[in-house]
Amino acid sequence: MVLAYDYPLLGVFWTMLIFFLWVAWLVVLFRVFADIFRSHQMGGFAKALWSIFVLFVPFLGVFIYLIVHGKDMTQRDIAEASSREAAFQSYVRDVAGASAPSTADEIAKLAELHARGVLTDEEFAHEKNRQLGAI
Repeated sequence: MVLAYDYPLLGVFWTMLIFFLWVAWLVVLFRVFADIFRSHQMGGFAKALWSIFVLFVPFLGVFIYLIVHGKDMTQRDIAEASSREAAFQSYVRDVAGASAPSTADEIAKLAELHARGVLTDEEFAHEKNRQLGAI
């Protein structure tokens, strides 16, 4: 009893192709549904009509939606990516700014205090050497 002979190699490739195309179709379908509800340009009635159209005539509905709103989908994706990048950069700046000040900043503050006369020459030299790690 040889089972591998019953299912030829080209049949395996054909099955794999159909399976991957089905997965790709599901990705596009969910992506279109997400974009329908993410769009701020469409009202509720238009969203309902597009949803019904995509549900009842899926291939035609998705393809027409991609033709009509493909550029808008791209612009929304770019805007969302830009806002996420800005939020990330803001977070990094906040976290980096919350860490200990750099040696150069500390020496600049010491020089300002020395210039205003708050620190004597000896105190300034001592603190500067401490910041530079000489002590």
